[in-house]
Amino acid sequence: MTTENILEAARQRGAGQPYAGAVTPQEAFELLRSSPKVKLVDVRTNAERDWVGRVAIPDAQHAAVQWATYPGGVPNPDFGAQLEKVAKPDDILLFLCRSGVRSRHSARVATELGYANAFDILEGFEGDKDGEGHRKTLGGWCKAGLPWVGA
Repeated sequence: MTTENILEAARQRGAGQPYAGAVTPQEAFELLRSSPKVKLVDVRTNAERDWVGRVAIPDAQHAAVQWATYPGGVPNPDFGAQLEKVAKPDDILLFLCRSGVRSRHSARVATELGYANAFDILEGFEGDKDGEGHRKTLGGWCKAGLPWVGA
């Protein structure tokens, strides 16, 4: 699948959303491999990245901007300013969180800030909990077998 095909499918999948669209974890990885102008923005807390794991992609394409702070889980008041330091308005930005909730909010706010190519990564890094309360078994970056490091 080409970059343009992936982006078109993502835009259709996200039709009606307040951001550019939504990609699967596999599509996100293909986009990252296709162009250095594509960046993954991990909006989980620093603690989540340290204790749970993070994507294993080139540093130049990986950014970390917390949606909520740790501890406390309060909204990050500097989200926009921190995003501006790691992304350009014409970059293709792929937002990732644990299961796909914070990433949608982040993509929406990025769009409101002028980032026209802000996409949500569906399922997140760990996906939803399974019947036993575990993650990384029902969707997400890890379940898809994409490169990651950590716990």
